[in-house]
Amino acid sequence: MRVLFAGGGTAGHINPALAIAGYLKERQPDAEILYVGNKGGMEERLVPQAGFEFRSISVQGFRRKVSIKAFGENIVTVKKAISAGKAAKKIIEEFGPDICIGTGGYVSGPVLRAAAKLGIPTLIHEQNAYPGVTNKMLSGKATRVMLAMPDARKHFKESCRFVDTGNPVRGEILRADKAESRKNLGLDERPVILSFGGSLGAEKINRSLADIIARSAKDGKYQHIHAYGQYGKWFPDLLREKGADLENAKNLDIREYINDMPVCLAAADLVIARAGAITLSEIQVKGKPSILIPSPNVAENHQFHNAMSLVSHDAAVMVEEKDLTPERLTEEIDKLASDPVRLAQYSENARKMAIDDAAKRIYSVMIEVLSTASSQKK
Repeated sequence: MRVLFAGGGTAGHINPALAIAGYLKERQPDAEILYVGNKGGMEERLVPQAGFEFRSISVQGFRRKVSIKAFGENIVTVKKAISAGKAAKKIIEEFGPDICIGTGGYVSGPVLRAAAKLGIPTLIHEQNAYPGVTNKMLSGKATRVMLAMPDARKHFKESCRFVDTGNPVRGEILRADKAESRKNLGLDERPVILSFGGSLGAEKINRSLADIIARSAKDGKYQHIHAYGQYGKWFPDLLREKGADLENAKNLDIREYINDMPVCLAAADLVIARAGAITLSEIQVKGKPSILIPSPNVAENHQFHNAMSLVSHDAAVMVEEKDLTPERLTEEIDKLASDPVRLAQYSENARKMAIDDAAKRIYSVMIEVLSTASSQKK
């Protein structure tokens, strides 16, 4: 089987593709996989690291703002779209895929459009409750539209051929054990709070957590694992200004980035995070209570819709960033962490929402579509 993946721009588009590709290689070790991403995007680094062949095209999105600068950038966007379509067609003809899978991001557009024109079966995977622009545009020509959240269905045309698959979650996340993870991290029986705002960091989340983390440095009530992100390197100094002795507070694990997320997530009693689709899927499969702070800086405010899918099932608390303060966040953490009954209820409800065989479901869709295409050729 020869499979071409396209997706990029954010980890939320890249990781699902890598998870599907990884599962495919487990099932069919001789499968040939090619990933097409945007030149200069993070996929250019992440895909080769995962061991898959990578090719790039250059594409960018339209600026919706009305200005002379935006007009000029949109002219460039159109030119790139034309050249990207030609480049995508050439890559597809050279690789000869049996099937193409798009996981979102601007780069998916020219690749899947070219594949559809060449008569190659195309699948799109939508990770969010509110679909992205590219996936909505591609859905009409897609052989199947695979959904992580059923709520997304209402935002597509009814004529689409939907399959509910969930978001594929890395095997390391699924297999991680809580007791073993806590032991590996040197944690004791006190509540463990895991918090992060993405690889770049989120300034308002960092500032809103500083008070309670500095408090824990003094009273030792909670154990905190917190990632402040690439743009939050000032955060440890802020904690010190608030009186935290980071060198001697053994209950604090403050770092720029969480490289061992499977272990940290398994160890946690409470998670504080953005509401990216993959993060939520990982929270669900591990049955973790959470306080979600949707990013307001994403297309169509889709993280709000993602968070609401958990809140409506009584599986999480949501605090919108416009309402986020150190006092509010401290109150929500203390209230939830001190209520074992509510924690257990949130944990159970989150776990009920989980789809832990998403990669298997997606693989089954691939096989079914290829089988149908093969029989039609006969």
